[in-house]
Amino acid sequence: MIAVGIDVSKGKSTVTLLCDTGKVLKKAYDVPHTSCALLELAKLIKNYQDDVCVVMEATGNYHKPIANFLCEKGISVSVVNPKLIRDFGDNTLRKPKTDKKDAIKICRYALTYRAQLPDYSPENDARSTLKILNRQYSLAEKTLTMHKNLLISYLELVFPQVNKMFTSHIRNSDGHEKWIDFLVRFPHADMVANISLNEFCLKYKNWCKSAKYRFCESKAEELHQFSRECVCAVQNDEEMRFLVKEQAKMVNKLLEHMQNIRTKMTEIAQTLPEYDTVIEMYGLGSTLAVQMMAEVGDVRRFQNRRAVTAYFGYDSETDQSGTHESKSNPMTKKGSPYLRRTLYLVMVAHMQTQPDNAVYQFLDKKRSEGKNYYSYMTAGAAKFLRIYYAKVKKAMEQIT
Repeated sequence: MIAVGIDVSKGKSTVTLLCDTGKVLKKAYDVPHTSCALLELAKLIKNYQDDVCVVMEATGNYHKPIANFLCEKGISVSVVNPKLIRDFGDNTLRKPKTDKKDAIKICRYALTYRAQLPDYSPENDARSTLKILNRQYSLAEKTLTMHKNLLISYLELVFPQVNKMFTSHIRNSDGHEKWIDFLVRFPHADMVANISLNEFCLKYKNWCKSAKYRFCESKAEELHQFSRECVCAVQNDEEMRFLVKEQAKMVNKLLEHMQNIRTKMTEIAQTLPEYDTVIEMYGLGSTLAVQMMAEVGDVRRFQNRRAVTAYFGYDSETDQSGTHESKSNPMTKKGSPYLRRTLYLVMVAHMQTQPDNAVYQFLDKKRSEGKNYYSYMTAGAAKFLRIYYAKVKKAMEQIT
């Protein structure tokens, strides 16, 4: 048997070949990520008639072009979690860290665990794009929170608590929120308080029409009264109005950006076979359902429900040695933090609505046992993930 260890990095990979006797068949050398160089590598691997095992670490996006290229050439490839390689013993006290040493270590790992290595299969383009869009959406969401908080801090100076006067949800057409658009038009309380009620009602009505919001006369009266009771820390000057307007426009741009991503993610998710099953699961709205699909991916790559919980870090590790045995075994958290956040939001929805289903009953049981908030929310998320795995896998098997 021959092992081909590929240590992937940006722009190039370090490759070495080792046989099961420990003999180095090809010293470690660099292969640039070009079609010609990868074609030469494929020819080199195919020249060996023995059983060949090609192994590389999962490195985000860097390993995918190489793995896909070799698969297209009919070469079996295994992509391994880098933590497994890192924890693999070298039978030495020294810990050298070079690309050449890493390639040799990958070869030794391949020779040791050849029978357990799964074959790599290129990810569906739709699923890959959906996952990338979800990561982009999560980043935009964090940025939005930061800019919203900054805008609210400005409001304490020019129009305190006016955002709480609006209860409208995010508009589906462009993602805008009414209170933010209102600040673009009326960035200071004095712009409302210093005019008569009739004049403000007319301006507010015209603004609602141009911004495509529903006009309510009682809301206009309420806003006018509220503005007259506001105590502003900053006077109504041009500089402050400019600052509030620009910040509100920035928030609107982020809302539009996120709405565009949500729309595209939904379009892609609807082409996947499990969409109808996922969207019907309690706690998963139109956004969370798509995010779940993006992070979990194709459930058929997991052998069983334990594999899916372990992959995303929802399992625990026993800590026992001699007479010591830990009473608390926290979850490993070795998987995607994006999925864990999505599942947390699903659990929050269950706690707020208290539906009559297995997940909430399990949550309530753990809570009644005296478990702390973190423990029972994590346990509930793990149960929901197992149910998701079972339902989606069954649905996909019926379709195929």
